[in-house]
Amino acid sequence: MTRHAEVVALLPDDAEGLVLESAAVVSWYLDGARTTVPIGGASVLAVLVTRDGHEIRCPVMELERLRREEGVTEAVAVPWTEPLVPETWARDRAILREHDLDAELRAARASLTPAEVERYRTLGRDAAVAMTRVASGLRPDDTERVAAGRLADAVYAIGAEPVVLLVAGERRLPHRHPLPTTAPLGQRAMLVLGARRHGLIVNLTRWVGRPDPAEQQLLAVEATVLDATHPGTPLADVLATLQRAYPANGFDGDEWRNHHQGGPTGYLGRDPKVTPDTPGLVAEHQAFAWNPSAPGLKAEDTVLTTRGGVEILTHDPAWPTIAIAGRPRPQTMPYRSEQP
Repeated sequence: MTRHAEVVALLPDDAEGLVLESAAVVSWYLDGARTTVPIGGASVLAVLVTRDGHEIRCPVMELERLRREEGVTEAVAVPWTEPLVPETWARDRAILREHDLDAELRAARASLTPAEVERYRTLGRDAAVAMTRVASGLRPDDTERVAAGRLADAVYAIGAEPVVLLVAGERRLPHRHPLPTTAPLGQRAMLVLGARRHGLIVNLTRWVGRPDPAEQQLLAVEATVLDATHPGTPLADVLATLQRAYPANGFDGDEWRNHHQGGPTGYLGRDPKVTPDTPGLVAEHQAFAWNPSAPGLKAEDTVLTTRGGVEILTHDPAWPTIAIAGRPRPQTMPYRSEQP
């Protein structure tokens, strides 16, 4: 089924069309086209999908790039002084806006096509190798910003965009979302990467320096949630399993409240972050990035759901691993000067 047919199938009987305007949904509809100019910014395209076809609008300065480099050959230019969504669309009650069908659109993009799965696998491998290459060259006196800059270079080198870059050196490990600073990495550091290519986002976290004795306990928490991420399972039930895994592995029972626990990913970093009230079921061939964490600890990789269990997309065999529940899971990588 084409994307157009998928969207039309979502329309209520009394609706004539639907306006797509968020960066993620427009990228999904246009087969992974880059839809933003500022990374994380608003879409530079708006799409009106009707039962007979679609109309794609973009500002005049974007037209040639979108046609030549993103394959959006049907786009039409509008003056940059005019809104992407014209008043005629906005006033027509038979034309819905994206938020009117938000849950339906999320469900439609949950199960990835074979082409998307192959793109995701390739991106996952490339991003994991890039992370290994950067991490293996770091030293304790490097700053967080130096590490982030090298990661950004490595991500652009694989033709992707860094949508998340977090680095915490030894002194800043208590911060769950550590924006890079001039602080040195010190004896233990966390590297967090979100990389986007063809609209799809992979997420992974790695550690360098001195191991933490509780690492394997947190990986046991992660193993529990990965085992529970099975097609047909309610998302809220998967989160409940993850919540119970914290005290079962020696952590405080409320630890899950101190940071979001992740959830489905794809054309958004989290699509959505799962809460106890999140509706919906795990789909087959859906991407997930769970991220259990505790003070000074975090586990995160991007995985794909299958009937036989999850497939880890962001695995690099060169990274030091340990087998947890039959899966290779990353350990802390020693600094090069400390490696045997």
